[in-house]
Amino acid sequence: MEENSAPQWLERLLSTGNFFVDCGYHNDPRNECNLYCLDCNSGNPICFYCRSSHHNDHQVIQIRRSSYHDVVRVSEMEKFLDTGGVQTYVINNARVFFLNERPQHKPSYKASSSHLCEICRRSLLDPLRFCSLGCKLEGVKKNGNASFMLKNNEGVAVGRREGMTREEEEAMMEYPSRLQYSNSRRRRKGVPHRAPLGT
Repeated sequence: MEENSAPQWLERLLSTGNFFVDCGYHNDPRNECNLYCLDCNSGNPICFYCRSSHHNDHQVIQIRRSSYHDVVRVSEMEKFLDTGGVQTYVINNARVFFLNERPQHKPSYKASSSHLCEICRRSLLDPLRFCSLGCKLEGVKKNGNASFMLKNNEGVAVGRREGMTREEEEAMMEYPSRLQYSNSRRRRKGVPHRAPLGT
């Protein structure tokens, strides 16, 4: 795989259009297909029960919905891809990426933002290059001046779990999420006081 290329599973993930349908194999509650296995080559979404029975030791991400568009949490994708240059959004207190370009209204004559996606020209909130993972993939294919490959401390591109045991990778990936959680935890404003008891 070239340094500027993207993993094969990413293209399959972005072209999957049938998330959030009922699983054809399981007729139980929670059978909505909103998970995607990165290790399998099927390109099909899976449900909670499929994961439990066939993908238990695989790398799986959860797809979520926001205004009829598919999103994935930043914390999940950063384990597998260099997501630099892609705009993040906060939805339900979680930072997410949109998987694909979203349709937009006619562009206004006055640009509402000086930051635009290089591919679809959507306005961006921050000075970044892409509005979605799909647009970054197009940028990688067209220009080759962006990459999805993670780099180690020496700047060498590495794949998932390369040179690490699964436990080491999980420990490395857990630390930032625990740190983020502890920083966002709300503190009490003071010591709660009990109302005086009447006699």
